[in-house]
Amino acid sequence: MSWSPSDRGPGYLLVVDGSDEAEKALRYAVRRAEAIGGQITLLYVIRPAEFVQWGGVQDMIAAEAQEAAEAALVRSADHVRRLSQIIPSLVVRQGKLVEEVAAVVEQDPQLSALVLGAASKGAPGPLVSHFAGERAGGLPVVIIIVPGALSEDAIDELTGGNGADRGLD
Repeated sequence: MSWSPSDRGPGYLLVVDGSDEAEKALRYAVRRAEAIGGQITLLYVIRPAEFVQWGGVQDMIAAEAQEAAEAALVRSADHVRRLSQIIPSLVVRQGKLVEEVAAVVEQDPQLSALVLGAASKGAPGPLVSHFAGERAGGLPVVIIIVPGALSEDAIDELTGGNGADRGLD
């Protein structure tokens, strides 16, 4: 049986990096996806490590980075499950952050939006600056920027979310 993106509902891509603004973006995307029957994809990008002359050390550094990525994704997936009944897709990529985010957006036909959080003070952050600036008109998805100053209640109100965690802590 074949299926199209509309069979699953709109897909929201979130970049997991542990920042407060990423958490706001996650809440927005989860609440929105829950309200309209959408899906969530969580992406963690492992930045390239500096070259280490000894192969064993390089392998150990790579394994630790992979473990850290997987742990961060599991924490974020647990957060998604506390907020909704959605089971997110988890993706780990290695490379430069903006290049890998762009590659996932270009390669995954299920995605309909890239959801980014903007810092509440100062510069909005590198992903927002890049994708809302020079790349904004060339992406095949909508870019949603969630202001870091929004409260959880404000996000829930904006998204039509129910605002009540499911108590799965």
